[in-house]
Amino acid sequence: MRALLFFLLLVIPANAEPRARCRELGIAPGDYPPGRHNAITDVAGVTVGHSTLIEGDSIRTGATAIVPHQGDVFRRKPPAAIAVGNGFGKLVGSTQVDELGQLETPILLTNTLNVWEAAATLVDRTLAAPGNESVRSVNPVVGETNDGWLNDIRTRPLTQKHFRAALDDAYGGPVEEGAVGAGVGTTTMGFKGGVGTSSRVLPNEAGGFTLGVLVQTNYGGRLTIGGAVIDPPRTQANTGGPPVEYGSCMIVVATDAPLSARQLKRVARRALVGMARTGANFSHGSGDYVIAFSTAETNRIPYEGDAVTRAVVVIDEARLTPLFEAAADATQEAIYNALLQAKTVRGVNGHTAEALTPDAVRRAISPPPNG
Repeated sequence: MRALLFFLLLVIPANAEPRARCRELGIAPGDYPPGRHNAITDVAGVTVGHSTLIEGDSIRTGATAIVPHQGDVFRRKPPAAIAVGNGFGKLVGSTQVDELGQLETPILLTNTLNVWEAAATLVDRTLAAPGNESVRSVNPVVGETNDGWLNDIRTRPLTQKHFRAALDDAYGGPVEEGAVGAGVGTTTMGFKGGVGTSSRVLPNEAGGFTLGVLVQTNYGGRLTIGGAVIDPPRTQANTGGPPVEYGSCMIVVATDAPLSARQLKRVARRALVGMARTGANFSHGSGDYVIAFSTAETNRIPYEGDAVTRAVVVIDEARLTPLFEAAADATQEAIYNALLQAKTVRGVNGHTAEALTPDAVRRAISPPPNG
């Protein structure tokens, strides 16, 4: 299925400028190199899937699934943590993650008013899995941003089939970015937002670990790249354009580094540093969340076990700083990729969110000519 690519015909103008990831424009936050695909899927075992729904002139929404590993997530739970930049949102399952420090389902991202259908899909899938016949409690994790400026969100158009499609579509390798899945209807700092991703690989002396980030951008502020502020265009199509003052962002951080839930929370907080660098304002009405998890097999938490104690290996606390840097840098780059890969989208009530163009970025970050 791979994200129902037919929708591209509806959102890309015929004369659209070719899209670019930020590294193609010479923008590479931080010192650590990216992984092979510069994506969250560079963390071994992590997969990503999208389901996109575009109907008529008013439905612009979808879902994105992040699967932490290829086993049974419920029976082999990855350690996890959540950090909150601003809590005006609906992150289903967050309190149990905070309490127990673990994930027990994949993560689904979607729009604000469809989180309950997404949660039900994760519960149904977990209960139906072999070996879970006696399970009576499941903690699904679903994040959201409000895509109601481009999408007729009040119709709650997504059903369980759309969320199942995102989960079934999850794959490794390159990740589709921009106006796809949970990013179809989002806007960011006055531009078209979307889904973006990036990764970092630490040097051997820092453990050689990989850290990847995926974002769903829908927040306010003034876009800042390379120290330059880039304001959205004020063309006739964009007069009264998408809001620049408020919105939300979901950030998912994955790493193969063996970390405890407490250490993952520390890493998660640094992802918010990367978001801040892009010009985010963390407004009153924003729901800005980071979900971080470790894929280290030795640290997975069994659903059932007879032992009274459990041995785990974690990174020495004083060695966490490279992971902090990687989380901030990869988040910053993932957000830029989300914007640069997004296409101009027209949605409900004739609202249009114009894409950030590579030329606009080049003009902003290029030094003025001499003289």
